[in-house]
Amino acid sequence: MPYEWSPSATGTDATRLDMWPHRSLPRRGFAGFMLVTCIMISLPLFPLLGTVVLWGLLPFLAGAVVLLWWALERSYAAGRLHEALVIDAEEVALTRTNPRGDVQKWDCNAYWTQAQIYPSGGPVPYYITLRGSGREVELGAFLSEDERKALFDELRRALNTARGGS
Repeated sequence: MPYEWSPSATGTDATRLDMWPHRSLPRRGFAGFMLVTCIMISLPLFPLLGTVVLWGLLPFLAGAVVLLWWALERSYAAGRLHEALVIDAEEVALTRTNPRGDVQKWDCNAYWTQAQIYPSGGPVPYYITLRGSGREVELGAFLSEDERKALFDELRRALNTARGGS
């Protein structure tokens, strides 16, 4: 799953949740995919070597490879999104690092923090939010539907544990 619970590095009894988008194509797979694509595109060009037709087709085929490279790189850039939620007995703090590097922060007293799930009506099915300090923030909207369902139960348990509940 593209999220992980761990003890917080602060040395307290805090719990940390790190979330990131799923990456189905690792960098090594990306290099292999681009190599195979270039080979497959060049195979039909061998009979055209030495003809004018080759020079007519080459810019379009090279453009297709460049556009494919650009689209996959853009996908990797979007995958740099990261959300970190730290829950302790006093405070719940959410830090979201967006793909371009800007950071958004939200915090609330742990006692007043409420986890909500919206099975429908949100931007995605089973939309998870945290509410407190007069704001409502989304959590893990990039996760799959099943991951959000599982995360919500784990999140409620972590909030109850931090408050001293069972």
